[in-house]
Amino acid sequence: MAEAKQQDAAIRDVSDTALWVALYRAQESERKDALFHDPYARRLAGERGERIMRTVPGAQSISWPMVVRTQVFDEILLRLVGERGIDTVVNLAAGLDARPWRLPLPPATHWIDVDMPGMLEHKQKGMAAETPKCRYTARAADLRQPGALRAVLDDVTREAKTTLVVTEGLLVYLEAAEVASLAREIASHSTCRYWLLDLASPMLLQFMEKRWKGPRALQNAPFKFGPREGTAFFVPHGWREAEYRSTAEEAKRLKRLPQMAWMWAIFGLFASKQKREQWKRFSGYVLLERAAG
Repeated sequence: MAEAKQQDAAIRDVSDTALWVALYRAQESERKDALFHDPYARRLAGERGERIMRTVPGAQSISWPMVVRTQVFDEILLRLVGERGIDTVVNLAAGLDARPWRLPLPPATHWIDVDMPGMLEHKQKGMAAETPKCRYTARAADLRQPGALRAVLDDVTREAKTTLVVTEGLLVYLEAAEVASLAREIASHSTCRYWLLDLASPMLLQFMEKRWKGPRALQNAPFKFGPREGTAFFVPHGWREAEYRSTAEEAKRLKRLPQMAWMWAIFGLFASKQKREQWKRFSGYVLLERAAG
């Protein structure tokens, strides 16, 4: 019985990380100086999300990059909708993202959440009594299946003029070949002009492997993608870097640096320019622009 309870508390697959990350948004929303307010996050995370949080060693110590990521994505997304004429947002592996309900999006904006059927059912149940700010569609699809992403994009971009694709917290769980395939497929759709993502480095992958090694770690949701070439990885697949936001620099701007951040500043005083640039790209949030056409 105890073993079964522990298994239920552990992360079973990548989808379960959505419950865990939702709690970070809930905790930030409850701060007096909150960067954003997600009144739905705790409800969507539920009891299981809290149990997962308790089983991930040191989970509270890594809340800051999740909070910073949410805020930076909010800022970039709203700017693009307001300035670049984005009329369609395709949120791949959407998880428990509640932006269609909590952000001041234009009513005409078409927001499409794409995820596994079980995740969308859980989310729709939790949000049944809420009204989205914009036109909202939930599209169930297993993106691991051949042709699934193409079918989704063929359908949802048919009426679109300018599409933003969002993959928040997804790519790090994929193999490089899977990311390359994803990039080519998105680029093959002419309305998909922009792609917003978070990007890890090999240094971050090594750090996380050591940080969460053990029986109660993330064996069922391992981190895989952290290209040595950084955003240049996407160039052969139809994309170029339009904007890069360093996680650490954004955390400093938003006053969400971890307690030990002062050590980074000390190391930086003695580091070479090349090393400082590597640290700047340790982890970041990236806006890619379609290179073709």
